[in-house]
Amino acid sequence: MSITKPKTYEPTPPRTLAFLGMGVMGAPMAAHLVLAGHRVTAYNRTQAKAEAWAREVEDSGKACWAATPAQAAQGADIVFCCVGNDDDLRSVVLGEQGALAGMKPGTIFVDHTTASADVARELHAAAANVGVAFVDAPVSGGQAGAQNGLLTVMCGGEQTAFESVKPVAMAFSRAFTLMGGPGAGQLTKMVNQICIAGLVQGLSEAVAFGERAGLDMNQVLDVIGKGAAQSWQMDNRGKTMVADQFDFGFAVDWMRKDLGLVLDEARKNGARLPVTALVDQFYADVQRMGGQRWDTSSLIKRLR
Repeated sequence: MSITKPKTYEPTPPRTLAFLGMGVMGAPMAAHLVLAGHRVTAYNRTQAKAEAWAREVEDSGKACWAATPAQAAQGADIVFCCVGNDDDLRSVVLGEQGALAGMKPGTIFVDHTTASADVARELHAAAANVGVAFVDAPVSGGQAGAQNGLLTVMCGGEQTAFESVKPVAMAFSRAFTLMGGPGAGQLTKMVNQICIAGLVQGLSEAVAFGERAGLDMNQVLDVIGKGAAQSWQMDNRGKTMVADQFDFGFAVDWMRKDLGLVLDEARKNGARLPVTALVDQFYADVQRMGGQRWDTSSLIKRLR
């Protein structure tokens, strides 16, 4: 769960919250909410993780856990969620034990899962049927961003719900922006992943080329990182790629899941994504090399 260090949190009225999903992203995000002064009830499919999280961040009775999403959501003003995929999301939202069963009208469900735009629209409609607002709000920034409370959050939903959530969510965010109606957050995250896929492949080819040419690639990255080639990927992953280090960051399995969502959406809207489709297959090669949990910068392994 570790938080690198607490932020300087903007003062907000204390709220009663729930957080569903105590994984590498959800656990630190929920911890920032507690440190910002809110009361948070955690739920996780593996109950021991929720219990461990509550013990670790317990502060004056502000952190606890519940056995089901519905129980966690009871009495909450806002329910946050960060799980694995569309089916995981449906499992914690719908049904007798789902969060909507425990939420009262006028409350808000905020989903930080990277999921499809279709499921965002589906759950927005299901929530509206019981008087609950739904905001799809996928994040960018990875595990480090969650730990530092510096995630970039892309939201879809109604303006009123967004404005109510934003002051609370800034506990774990550096930017929290409404992109449009239901599903717009997920579509924006797809754009983000398209950009990253191409950038990482380009960086991989550049590093591999420079190594074959006999250059000192750490020096090269220092020089070109001050020019037009500069990017977050170069600044944060270039030298670890040179060092053949891939045991951190955003896993290949997760990127393939995200690119699958992108390519599915492109088939529906007619967008042409030849580079993205190719890089997705390169990531499949990395998986076959045993790199399912390697960082996405491991694309360079194919070229060595």
